[in-house]
Amino acid sequence: MRVFIAGMDGYLGWSLAQHLARRGHEVAGADALYRRSWVEEMGSASAIPIATIDRRLEALRENTGNAIPFWNGDLRDYGLVDRIFREFEPEAVIHLGECPSAPYSMIDREHTMFVQMNNLTTTFNLLFAIRDLAPGAHLMKLGTMGEYGTPNVDIPEGFFDVEYRGRKDRMPFPRQAPSWYHWSKVHGSNNIMFACKIWGLRATDVMQGVVFGSRIDGMGEDWRLRTRLDFDQAFGTVINRFSCQAVIEHALTPYGAGGQRRGFIPLRDSMQCLSLGLENPPEAGEYRVFNQFAETYSIRELADTVQKVALTLGLNAGVAPVENPRAAVERHGHHFAPDHDRLRELGYQPSRDVASEVREMLEDLLPHRDRIAKHQSALLPDVHWDGRRRRVDYLGKDGPSDWTWAGADEAVLKVDAASP
Repeated sequence: MRVFIAGMDGYLGWSLAQHLARRGHEVAGADALYRRSWVEEMGSASAIPIATIDRRLEALRENTGNAIPFWNGDLRDYGLVDRIFREFEPEAVIHLGECPSAPYSMIDREHTMFVQMNNLTTTFNLLFAIRDLAPGAHLMKLGTMGEYGTPNVDIPEGFFDVEYRGRKDRMPFPRQAPSWYHWSKVHGSNNIMFACKIWGLRATDVMQGVVFGSRIDGMGEDWRLRTRLDFDQAFGTVINRFSCQAVIEHALTPYGAGGQRRGFIPLRDSMQCLSLGLENPPEAGEYRVFNQFAETYSIRELADTVQKVALTLGLNAGVAPVENPRAAVERHGHHFAPDHDRLRELGYQPSRDVASEVREMLEDLLPHRDRIAKHQSALLPDVHWDGRRRRVDYLGKDGPSDWTWAGADEAVLKVDAASP
């Protein structure tokens, strides 16, 4: 299958290009390389050094025997999208070419507008290109479980049956996005659903949980094949961030009391799930939704896990909660019970537990301790949802024993120190 990956230079995109090439697909990609500059803007860098895109492509050709066509450019430019589609003639399009950061979208007006316009424009350009140049192509768009928010009811996979005033219908599940970034993903989902309805396109909207991990099977020891791993406040997902903190023996810093619960999936399992969705496409005119995660965990549980695994490697990292920069929209204790049956029905089998994945990640990160330590100021957030930018304060001393629960809907900390 000819598969075009929008956003191929990113954490997921680079891993997916390798994974699909090894599965025998003909892969091409495009990227404006913005992720590199966004992370630099946040005062950070990838914990694991990454090669230039030219050296990456060279390594992929050497290791897989496949020459991957690549366009270095901005997919907001429809002329570029038109040229890619005419030259490559994709049978599937995997859309990873969006800015994937809630904190980045909340910095100020300029960042909010950029994230909204970038994410919506790239999606529209791909939709129109599919309609006009590849009408049979399957669009897989990476959404996020964050589109749903944290409603006080179970979360279905996209749609649910409603009965209201004696009438019944099947409707999209309401979205309660917690950031401007998440709202851009909601708007993209709605636009794709409408395009399928009016143009007969076929699309899979992947509501993915938080991804973590440093590698996928097959990356081997060629450093040029390694994917990036970010740990800053805007682009570092929570387990990756905790792992980088543990490696330099910096206190793990969950936000608030750590009762926030989310769905999580290892990087290698994300590849497995995206492949299953790609190779089992929907019918023409069908818009379908997959909730893509392995298990749900609270942030407190994850901090405890990373701390325990780190100790087995001789790393002494405490746990020091900090004030939650998202407190304006994020509850610390809440109901969270999303469905995730559709990918399992296609054959998804979780590969590892969190502890095993964290141990491999810590081992991969240890050679880069100095690199992480150099940018450790990026580990603590200063982007707050109330619009004021300031560094967070620590809430208590090290140790999960500081946590105590006040009730099902809120959590409090007993503290006896102002800093870890």
